[in-house]
Amino acid sequence: MRGVVRAMLEGMPEPSCLHLERAGGRCLMMVGSAVLAEYAEADTVMRNFAVTVARSSGFSGKRVAEVFGLSAAYVSTLHAAARREGSAALVRHAGPGRPRTLAGEGLEKAREWRAAGVSDREIGRRLGVAGTTAGRRLGRRGPEPAGPASGQEAGAECEPLISEEEGRGPGPGPGRGSVPGPEPEPAPPPAEAAAGPAGEVPPPGAGLVPGAGGAAADGRVRSRYAGAMLLHAFAARAGAGDVLMLAAGGDPAGARLLAAVSACFGLGAATTEQFKHLAAAEAGPLAGLIALPELRALRPALAGIAGRNDPLKLQQMLASAMLAAGPVTSGVYYVDDHFVPYTGAKPVAKGWNNKRGRAERGRADTHVTAHDRRAVCFVTGEPSGLTATLPKALAELRKTVPPGTRIMLGFDRGGSYPQVFRHCQENKVHWVTWRRAPLAVPGKLPVLTAVTIAGRERVIAWAEEKVQLKDYGEARQITLSEHRRPVMQILTSDFDSCPADILAWLKSRWREENFLKYASENYGIDKICDYTAAITVNEKMMPSPARKAANAAVRDAEKNLAAAERALAALLADPGTTAAAKNKAIPAADRKITAARKNLQAAAAARQKIPAKLPANQIDPDAQTAVLRAGRRSLQMVLRLLAHNAEHWLATQLNAYLRDDDEYRAVTRETIIRGLAGIIDFTPHAITVTLETPGQPRVARALALLIDEISHTSPVIPGDNRPITYRLAPQEDI
Repeated sequence: MRGVVRAMLEGMPEPSCLHLERAGGRCLMMVGSAVLAEYAEADTVMRNFAVTVARSSGFSGKRVAEVFGLSAAYVSTLHAAARREGSAALVRHAGPGRPRTLAGEGLEKAREWRAAGVSDREIGRRLGVAGTTAGRRLGRRGPEPAGPASGQEAGAECEPLISEEEGRGPGPGPGRGSVPGPEPEPAPPPAEAAAGPAGEVPPPGAGLVPGAGGAAADGRVRSRYAGAMLLHAFAARAGAGDVLMLAAGGDPAGARLLAAVSACFGLGAATTEQFKHLAAAEAGPLAGLIALPELRALRPALAGIAGRNDPLKLQQMLASAMLAAGPVTSGVYYVDDHFVPYTGAKPVAKGWNNKRGRAERGRADTHVTAHDRRAVCFVTGEPSGLTATLPKALAELRKTVPPGTRIMLGFDRGGSYPQVFRHCQENKVHWVTWRRAPLAVPGKLPVLTAVTIAGRERVIAWAEEKVQLKDYGEARQITLSEHRRPVMQILTSDFDSCPADILAWLKSRWREENFLKYASENYGIDKICDYTAAITVNEKMMPSPARKAANAAVRDAEKNLAAAERALAALLADPGTTAAAKNKAIPAADRKITAARKNLQAAAAARQKIPAKLPANQIDPDAQTAVLRAGRRSLQMVLRLLAHNAEHWLATQLNAYLRDDDEYRAVTRETIIRGLAGIIDFTPHAITVTLETPGQPRVARALALLIDEISHTSPVIPGDNRPITYRLAPQEDI
């Protein structure tokens, strides 16, 4: 058919020729006077075929979208699905526009199925509507009564904890290879974080709907996210509950709300806006809530907590409790900057985005990560180099670790500057980094040493010596050589540690890079979260235009002096010029050189009086900058790092039994935290979490051993004193 259509359109597919005619409930897709498709106006399947034919015939997606009244993105999705799966994708398509609603007999059936324990997603599939539509019409799910699961008679056969039709994660959209659904209605733009009247800060938990976010859960709840309940094991171990209670002003509902937000980040929601993709009645119980609050209630509640607390102080308390429970035995911490792009319209300062290789507007976070991969603390501000941000990060780290703790900072070549070394030295902190190119010539011959790395023996050539660094002083230098020449050099202030240990510590600095990439992809640490900014006078130091002009004048004077000297040299070396002529021309050439030299000295003296940099508002009186409000984002960052560290601890403990160094993080994240469904039983004195048994026997065995380990010290939910007991559902109950 495509060949026939192309033959018909030979020499004529101008965008303006494609049009749609409607008459008597029928639609005609035409190119000029030729009819390519005809279908009933209500027949969305044939409409989809017509769209695909037009798109495959050479017309642009934008033009096809204009003719059919669709969005270009939907036309592109439809065309791609047809090419990938053929006509079956078009047949399964529903029409665009507002999804069907539930009423009458369909609504009664939906209520019966809901009472029988069928998920909203499955109800929507049976009735041909979206699962969210079914959920809105039926209202929130209440807690299931204790005893047999809802819809089961006593003695009936046990059904699976989660049916095959129910999803396992937040899933913001269809996966690869899925059939696109109806064209969605345009989503409203993300609103600014809600706030109360000017000057008012809502109290913790304010705006939460009673019984839908502020009240504690009770009874039996079936949740597809039950695996995330294991994150409370780390939170309880690190004392997070006490810190969150303090942040919430002693309000248990506020503490549970913060725990719920952290759990949602653990489930893969990068922003609070993506929380709407989670089933509220199944995500809320993860933190002891009846349901996760809607965004209209969640945003002002988080804003109120952020407004009443110093997020950096909250981070410091959490990190201190974490390090007290599990100290960093090596004392090594890694520091690096992470650029966070800003896409708003405010005049935010620019920084260098390494991901895109260009300067962009945004913020810069400086993260400190422990040698064992745990995130410890962070500071945020306008983009700048590590020379400016390291002192702030070190100050936060010193507040976090116990007094008298040995600290060694590891950073990349980007921070290898004398002012950074001096700051560490003044604060009695060791440092280790790579030498910036070019490498120095080693003063000693290399020594061959056999080291064992990951069970394999390797011979390395290294030389150790003391060197003098400009503007710093004496440092230790370790040179590694390959093929009889130096390939890298390590600089450190630690003269006592074993060279192999120092090499291992600096090599492990990649854990900082891995953390930044991992947390960016899975925990959204590069999200701005709050675009509200205050416009202030820009006092940032900028290069002075007058200094730039003075530099140009000095360069011109240097060129004139060099030209005069070359002219004298050429005169003296010219064999065709007589001695008398040379003697006559030399005084004039000398005077020209003397004048050029005076001009150079005057230009250099004038440049000395001009500062190299000036405040931006002195260069341009109208210069302004936008300062982003970081409090709300910092609060969310603390909750993100709490979820990240909880996953890291859980994965490390699991791998003690799993023994899979390549996949243990992915297994923990995807198979257990985000992939295990289960039943959560809330009783007045305890909480019992019954998880599905993982399909892989090795994972099921490792998880059973980990649950047994956790059960020795029953964790609790922040703001809730009931102990949590975990168990795997017996195989016959699955």
